[in-house]
Parts: sequence; C-alpha cells; structure tokens
Amino acid sequence: MKINKPITYHQRQFSSITDCSLDAKQDPSCLFVKTTLNAKYHDEIPNSQSISQSNLKEIFTQSPKLIGITGTNGKTTTATMIAHILQKANFKVALLGTRGFFINHQQKRVKGLTTPMVLELYSLIEEAKECDFFVMEVSSHAIVQNRIDGLKFAIKILTNITSDHLDFHQTLEEYIRVKNSFFTEDCLQIINSSQPLATAQNKITYGIHSIDTFFASNYQLLPHIKAEIHSPKETSELSLQMCGKHNLENALASIACASAITSLRLEEITKALASFQGIEGRGEILCTSPLIIVDFAHTHDGMEKILESFTKEKIVLVFGAGGDRDKSKRPKMGEVAQKYAQKIYLTSDNPRNEDPQAIIEEIAQGITEKSKIISSNPNRKASIQNAIKQLQKDEILFVLGKGDETYQIIQGEKLPFDDREIIRAMLKSHSFRD
Repeated sequence: MKINKPITYHQRQFSSITDCSLDAKQDPSCLFVKTTLNAKYHDEIPNSQSISQSNLKEIFTQSPKLIGITGTNGKTTTATMIAHILQKANFKVALLGTRGFFINHQQKRVKGLTTPMVLELYSLIEEAKECDFFVMEVSSHAIVQNRIDGLKFAIKILTNITSDHLDFHQTLEEYIRVKNSFFTEDCLQIINSSQPLATAQNKITYGIHSIDTFFASNYQLLPHIKAEIHSPKETSELSLQMCGKHNLENALASIACASAITSLRLEEITKALASFQGIEGRGEILCTSPLIIVDFAHTHDGMEKILESFTKEKIVLVFGAGGDRDKSKRPKMGEVAQKYAQKIYLTSDNPRNEDPQAIIEEIAQGITEKSKIISSNPNRKASIQNAIKQLQKDEILFVLGKGDETYQIIQGEKLPFDDREIIRAMLKSHSFRD
C-alpha cells in the first residue's frame, strides 16, 4: 500500500507498507506486516523491515470512535441503522460491512469481504480519520484471522449466535467460542438478551423483556413496526418502516448504541429511525398486493427470524442453499421452511462447485411433509417465475438467500442474476388471482 508520506518505525523510514513478502523482499523501503495469514513468510523478512499486525496502531491513527457489530444475522441492518441515527444527528460517520465502505452515505469501496484484511482495514480507518464514528461489521473469519488486531473499540454489539460457517469453523462449539472471544476486551458491550450462548460480562442488554436495559413493549410487527421503547431513564414511541421481530431487535440494538455513545435523548433517536427506509435485499418489499418480499436470509436462524412474525399468514417460500459452504444447515433450513410455509419451491442459491440438485436434496431431508414441496428445480429464475404465476392474493411470497446480490456463482462462473429484476419483470406481465 502506498502512503502519502514516509512513515517512521523503529527509527527507519518506509515509503510503502504491505502484507506481501515478495514486495517487501524487492523493496527495502517497504514495511512488511506480519499477519496470521502470511505466517509462513515471517522468517524471510528482517525484523528491522517488519511489523506485527497488532502493532499497526503505532503507525495508523484511530481518530473515529469504533463500533463493532458481530452475530450470525442482523449485522448489516444494525450497523446501517446506527450510522443512520448518527448521521441524522449531524455526526460524520464511516460504515463498513457486507455492502461496502461508505463515508457519510457516499460509497467509497464496493462490496468485498464483510471485514477486510487487516492492512486494508487500517487504511480505511485512516481514510475516515475526519469522521466521528466508524461503524463496522465484524465477521467470525475476521476474529479468527486476527484482522481486528490492535483496534480499540468504543462499543461492541452481539446480535445473535446460531449455526453458520461450520465449513470453516468445523464445529458449532468453536463458532460459539470465536463469536464470544470478540467480547473479551474491556469496553462497553451491547448484547441481545435472547442469546443464551453469549458470555459477555460488562454488558447492556436489549430485547422485549422489561428486565432488559433497553426494551420494547406494546409492539406491533406488521405491516410496519410500532413500539414503545424504554431506556433506563426515558420512554419514547418508535415507528419504523420495516416489519418483523428481528428488525425490532435490530432497532433496539441501534438505539442502545446511539444512546450509550452520544448524549442524544431517546426521543431524538427514535425520531431519526422513523426516516430509516431499510436496506436493499433485507426484507425488501417488491409488491404489496400480494406481498412479495426479498431477503438475504441464508441460514435456518435467519429464515426463522424473518418468518416468525408471519405465523398467521399463508407463506410461500423460494429458497436454496450456498454450495461449498456449511452443509449441516441445509436440512435445518428445510425444517424451518416446513414449520412456517404452506408451499415450498426448492431451488439454487449460489451452488458454486457443487451439484445444485444434490444441495436441494439435502435441504429436502429436513422436510417430512413432502406435499408442501411444489417443485425442486435448480433453475432459480424459473422457480421464482412459477411461484409468482401460482401466487394467490392472500399469500405472501418470500424469496430468500440472495437479497441484493446481482450475480449467481455456478461452476466457477459469476453470472448476472438479481432476484428483484426477475420479480419486477414478472409483476409487469402477470395478474394475480383472488
């Protein structure tokens, strides 16, 4: 990485910094960053020309207050809500996560890793040095690989812990351990009280129970969220242009964070959230009559979180599961689909290098009521189209798994594909039956 001016480290000046051993070997004025991922090259670079990733804080400033959100689901929505509240209060805010990197609403980097590699992460924080706050999603991969080494967080938030990424972590116990390891630092920690697997100690809790530090009462979840929000000192009304219990919990997390890190009154915070329009691909409504919703939910818990608020409705599901990823969640996703849906269209997600039909069959293992499966078709476009063709006005269609993704990965190829474009095209040419 090129830097604007030479940096001094251990009385030596360097004109660039890298985590690539080849660059460091070829250029003695390049400072090599020793990371977890490049450990096999550590002995090849002289100590006088290297720095540990945990010591990057000696070079880069960390001007903004850092807010980190981790959890299996809800990170993106919670992070974006926090940024929205703070920006409404005229703070300068950087936002980093699955959707990319933003400073005050302006996108600076496109989508990449949820949490970038350590050197890129520090460079982004440096880029945001004029900001008051830096709000970021923290993935379990980033925690294991020490990508957040040396960062001092003002607040850490846990949305939930459920099974995911077992292809990487191997066991649920290890995944749980990794998520909880994020909360060992002595900083303010905000935890969803409905998560019994969380071990954080110095914590603020949020939820729907009066024993929580921040809690909601007298709430409705459909068609939009309305609730009475309680903090230790204040009460305020919340009206949010989103639906579902999971989004009420995300809102509570963002409210607790904004209240803890600023002097904003609760009423100011809930008023700011009233103008939050949601996020593309997260509970995004494509049609209201009948109701068609696209969501990124790609785990059994993520599916349950969005569907549990619709138990009295007739639900139609179109979904699949990603290939080359945690296989253990596939039958669990089938179980959740059977629990909530009357009609199920099993299809592909991003099959990657796996056989799409084999993935579908693994999902179907969790569905004992086979009559609910309307089709098992790897062609995602055809599955969405058929679901809409057969959709009744009193049914709700959920298309889950890809959210705002604009591609599908099949046998190494990244092909253009957007659930929402397919749905919108169908809506223009199709009339629904009563």
